[in-house]
Amino acid sequence: MGLTIGFAAGVAHAEQAPVTFSKNVAPIFYSHCVECHRPTMFAPMSLLTYEDARPWARAIKQRVLSHEMPPWGADPAIGHFRNDSRLSQSDIDMIVAWVDGGAQKGNDADLPARPHFAEGWTIGEPDVVLAMTEPYHIPARGTIPYQYIRIPVDFSEDRWLKAIEIRPGSRAHVHHVIAYTQAKGGSLTENPLGRTNIGGTTPNKPGVVFGDGIARLLRANSEIVLQMHYTTNGTEADDRTNVALIFANEPPKKMLRGGMALNARFQIPAGAPNHEVRAVQTFNEDTILTSMTPHMHSRGKDMTYIAHYPDGRSETLLSVPRYDFDWQLTYQLAEPKSLPKGTTLEVIAHFDNSLNNKSNPDPTAVVRWGDQTWEEMMIGFFGTITDVTPEATKTSGQ
Repeated sequence: MGLTIGFAAGVAHAEQAPVTFSKNVAPIFYSHCVECHRPTMFAPMSLLTYEDARPWARAIKQRVLSHEMPPWGADPAIGHFRNDSRLSQSDIDMIVAWVDGGAQKGNDADLPARPHFAEGWTIGEPDVVLAMTEPYHIPARGTIPYQYIRIPVDFSEDRWLKAIEIRPGSRAHVHHVIAYTQAKGGSLTENPLGRTNIGGTTPNKPGVVFGDGIARLLRANSEIVLQMHYTTNGTEADDRTNVALIFANEPPKKMLRGGMALNARFQIPAGAPNHEVRAVQTFNEDTILTSMTPHMHSRGKDMTYIAHYPDGRSETLLSVPRYDFDWQLTYQLAEPKSLPKGTTLEVIAHFDNSLNNKSNPDPTAVVRWGDQTWEEMMIGFFGTITDVTPEATKTSGQ
C-alpha cells in the first residue's frame, strides 16, 4: 500500500513538473526554428538562448497557434514533402504550456547541445563564396528595371554543385534574385529560367541543398549572372549580393533541372476577389518531378498543381490554399514523382484584387503581367532530375 501511494505521488509530482526552456522548448527551437532565428540570419530575432527568446514568448505562442511559424503553406492532406517544417501538435502544446506557465528558464544542465551553423548560411560551410565585384546603389524612390550583374568564376574545370545559397546584401530592397551561368564574357541575353539556371532566392528563403546523388553542373570558364530585382522603399542602400556554393565530392548520378507552367496573358479585373488563371505544361519525355515552387505577387491567393496522366488519371500534387508573397517556398517531394511521357501538369491560381486583401497595392486597378511588385505574375516553377549522360550535360551549364 505504501509503495503504491508513493508511486502515485511520484507520478503526480512528475506531471506537475514545470515546462522550461532548457528541457522542453530549446529542443523544439533547435530542430525547427534557429536555422533562421539566429544572429546573422534574416529572422527578426534569435531563439538560440533563453535570454533571446524570453521577451518574445507571447508572440511565439501566437504565431505557433496560428501556424504562421514555422512558415509552411502546403495543404497537409495532399502530398508528403521532405522539407516540411510544420510543428507537431505536441510541440505546439509544449510551447503554449511553457508560455502559459510563465516562460521559465529551467536548469542550464538540461539544455541540449546547441546546433552548429556556418555563420550567415543555412546550407553549411560553403566551399566558396562569390560576390558582386562592386555594390549596386539603390535610390530611395523610383522604379528600378531588372539588373543583370556578372559574377566572375575562376574555375578551370567543370564543377558539380551540391548546394547553393544566395545572400542579398540589402534584403529590404531585394525582391528576388535568379542566378544562371553562361560562357565568360557572353552577352546578357540568356534566359535566367532556362537550363543554365542554378538557383534563386527571395529575401526570406534559405539556401537549397540538393538530394543525395543529385547536383547541378557549373561549366569551366563560366560566369554567374544575377538577375536582380530591386525595389525602393524610401531609403537609400548599397547592395552587394553573395553566392555560396558547396561542391559534390564525386560526380552525381542525377542532375537537377527544372521548368515552369506559366501564363502571362491574363487580366485581373478591379476588385475581383477570386480571379482564376490557369497554365499547363506537357512533358514530351518521361520526367521525374522533385519539387514545386508557386510564384505570384501580392494579389496571389492560392495555387494548385495537378498532374493529368496519359491513361486518363489525374492527381493533385500540391495545394497551397493560403499563398504568402513573403514566403515563396519550394516544396520538395519526399519521394520524386515519375511523370510518364505525355503527362500534362496543370497549375491553377487564384488572385484577390479586392479591398479584403490587406496586401493589395491598388484594388481599383486592372492588373496584368509585369515585373514589378504592384503588377502580377503567374508561374508554377518545378524541379526535375535526369540521368547524368553526355547528351544531358551538353544542354546544361552553358
